[in-house]
Amino acid sequence: MNESLSGAATSSGPIVRMENVNKHYGPLHVLQDINLEVARGEVVVVLGPSGSGKSTLCRTINRLETIDDGAIYIDGQKLPAEGKALAQLRADVGMVFQSFNLFAHKTILENVTLGPIKVKAVKRAEADAQAMTLLKRVGVANQKDKLPAQLSGGQQQRVAIARALAMKPKVMLFDEPTSALDPEMIQEVLDTMVELAEEGMTMIVVTHEMGFARKAAHRVVFMADGQIVEQAKPEEFFTNPQSARAKDFLGKLITHQ
Repeated sequence: MNESLSGAATSSGPIVRMENVNKHYGPLHVLQDINLEVARGEVVVVLGPSGSGKSTLCRTINRLETIDDGAIYIDGQKLPAEGKALAQLRADVGMVFQSFNLFAHKTILENVTLGPIKVKAVKRAEADAQAMTLLKRVGVANQKDKLPAQLSGGQQQRVAIARALAMKPKVMLFDEPTSALDPEMIQEVLDTMVELAEEGMTMIVVTHEMGFARKAAHRVVFMADGQIVEQAKPEEFFTNPQSARAKDFLGKLITHQ
């Protein structure tokens, strides 16, 4: 694995462990007794129909969404409720959103260096050098002095990936990272994600991109109605789904292609 991309390991167990996690939005039970483990270096793609709880699951892992009960562990440490301990553990969990979430008034370089400087007290010169290495990796180093609005959507999303990697996370979460992109920009972001997967980054990816799931995932987790219905290797899931819900989901995908 490229050590510059991930934080140092502190335990031999799973990087992410969810135990009996439940989440409600009012009367809606959006996560129902979720149990999930993600091993170091594993790429897990979460699939399912709209409203199945995929994004909520992703967002609970770094506590952007609180849970009602159960427990979530990051590299053996229980996710704290709040405070400095939560901020420290969050630094181990990179997150890439569907809407980029870059700081509009800061340059591309500043967007990538802000976290390491503010959260990890990295010296500016070192942060700048690391950021340039990452921006080269994702193919946008020549955009470093521009503002986000001057970049295409695909370029902005690749900057967002570089920004997350700058914190040297132990796991990367991707919540529908291509859903806000024009079709011609989707592939450039997926290519960057495939490279990350091949280098051994632990990744949990909520996506509708079946090609990425087939190519890069070690495991597909299929959700419906707030539950994990089925888990399998991509080839098994796509060729021989076990549950009626998964068969229905895949059948609809095929008819819409």
